[in-house]
Amino acid sequence: MKKMLSIVLAVIMVPLFGAWGDAKKAKKYCSSCGKGISKKAAFCEYCGAAVKDKPNDNKNSKDGKNPPSLLNKEIQNYISAGGTHTVGLKSDGTVVAVGDNESGQCKVSGWDDIVAVSASNGHTVGLKSDGTVVAVGNNATGQCKVSGWNDIVAISASYSHTIGLKSNGTVVAVGDNESGQCKVSGWNDIVAISAGGKHTVGLKSDGTVVAAGDNVVGQCDVSGWNDIVAISAGGYHTVGLKSDGTVVAVGWDAFGRCNVSDWKGIIKISAGGHYTLGLKSDGTVVAVGRNGDGQRDVSDWTGIIAISAGSQHTIGLKSDGTVVAVGDNESGQCKVSGWDLIN
Repeated sequence: MKKMLSIVLAVIMVPLFGAWGDAKKAKKYCSSCGKGISKKAAFCEYCGAAVKDKPNDNKNSKDGKNPPSLLNKEIQNYISAGGTHTVGLKSDGTVVAVGDNESGQCKVSGWDDIVAVSASNGHTVGLKSDGTVVAVGNNATGQCKVSGWNDIVAISASYSHTIGLKSNGTVVAVGDNESGQCKVSGWNDIVAISAGGKHTVGLKSDGTVVAAGDNVVGQCDVSGWNDIVAISAGGYHTVGLKSDGTVVAVGWDAFGRCNVSDWKGIIKISAGGHYTLGLKSDGTVVAVGRNGDGQRDVSDWTGIIAISAGSQHTIGLKSDGTVVAVGDNESGQCKVSGWDLIN
């Protein structure tokens, strides 16, 4: 169990380029790197791991260790914005969801032992700590047929297909394959994955990127990328984070969704339907692209540690475990003000 969870972190953790908070006044210590962090932080501001009040002390654990559900969870996996619903992963391994439930995509109340979630337009996928995967919602193209998967360390759900990264660096996929977005069986040495509208992107251990599927607007033109540490596939565009904190993008640039060349100090990225988000090392968020529903109104956000761009709404996880949201709320997908995913 611990070995697999450590792989999850190693595979998809994006290096932090900076930290916020006053470490000198710290009363918490990271259980992973041992550094002191700000008192109210629920995650290490240096390495991203869950933290506890004192070294080797956790009041929620009988044996004095972090519970398995907190070990090496990547922060970004706590939230996922779908088409018209939002999913949140709690620190105890259970899952909450709000928004459109027409296809049953919010029926996650019975899930437990989850370490990552991914929401798409009509379905939701969860990765369990034992490497198996669960899914609910629209299964019209077989995108929820993941019951036979095992040894999975990362997941990504898109409009009508779902992909999984195995611990050996290979990738599996189910669902719509009309544009070849599921043709990933030959991939290897992959460390991160992202499913877009009708395309799939994979990050290799050497920092290069591979892609499969629809390329009608150049969203798969990533063969020249290098030094990449994170990837995110949107509806018709693909975004990559470089190790120096800058960002690259290819694909359909309508609404300016690919105008990221001047971004700096970025530690996380998320590509939505027609826009792109970037989380900066100071906990603020930048955005480009369509803003018809206010999905880019994030300029006043602070203390953010994770972001997720949906079709037309944006979700942010704050360091205290609360969640903020902007954008389309017609189905209630932004009703997350009462969430506390950490405590």
